Amino acid sequence: MSTSGALAASPEELADRLARTGYLCDDALATVGFLALELARPLLLEGEPGTGKTALAEALAEALELPLIRLQCYEGIDASQALYDWDFPRQILHLRAVESVAGSGDGHADVEDVEKGLFSERFLLARPVLRALRESPVVLLIDEIDRADDEFEAFLLEVLSTFQVSIPELGTVSAATPPVVVLTSNRTREVHDALKRRCLYHWIDHPGLEREVAIVRSRAPEISEQLAAQVVTLVQQLRTADLVKAPGVAETLDWARALDRIGARELDVESAARTLGTAIKYREDAERVRGALDRMLAR
Repeated sequence: MSTSGALAASPEELADRLARTGYLCDDALATVGFLALELARPLLLEGEPGTGKTALAEALAEALELPLIRLQCYEGIDASQALYDWDFPRQILHLRAVESVAGSGDGHADVEDVEKGLFSERFLLARPVLRALRESPVVLLIDEIDRADDEFEAFLLEVLSTFQVSIPELGTVSAATPPVVVLTSNRTREVHDALKRRCLYHWIDHPGLEREVAIVRSRAPEISEQLAAQVVTLVQQLRTADLVKAPGVAETLDWARALDRIGARELDVESAARTLGTAIKYREDAERVRGALDRMLAR
């Protein structure tokens, strides 16, 4: 079944709905997003940090009026941290309560019933993937999948192929409606082909000058068009410099807002240097940029 229903009859309509949330996308991204909804396929987004991959999932949830469930990947994450776990402290308290009642002579505890009760729904801690299957329709964001290992990828591939999981103590949980799944990767390593084959794929670049100015004006309408253009022009120059971490769109927005808050009406060397920490987050990058601001702003 199509997840999008009447919400987005075309890529153009999806782009329009995303734009209403403040997320401006190009035709290619709108098309692959629309197809992911129509075909009920996960969408894998790769790109440099700060290009708007996570923001797309957030905007998609808002545009579709669906809850957003986020799974943040990290080195060493395993299936239990994505799927479910048992509430051990509450289980121990339950056991002590049963023992107390049995020891007082006021009741008799059947061992088998106690064991079954320990692994019942009341003690289940649903993690993001299980929550998405149970609560769908939702948008499930699997963020920075490239930070996880091969074993975790294999687990995700199985779940995304069937949209169901088996809990030995409770049985099989299936999604009545497949969740909208967005995976992101900063490409610190290659995602395996098997997972890529399950997904629709799109590489997100930093936006061009005109679109990034439009993003700033859309997300921060208090910023003048002149200041927005000056900040974006400088940021785009910085992305071509040899920096440890080039600023993304989020840093562009932060920088423009910071300049507006200190009353700057245009970007000059002094105001840029004073607010540099909103966009540049490494000491060596900051030193290099401060030394080049005169030249960059003179262009």
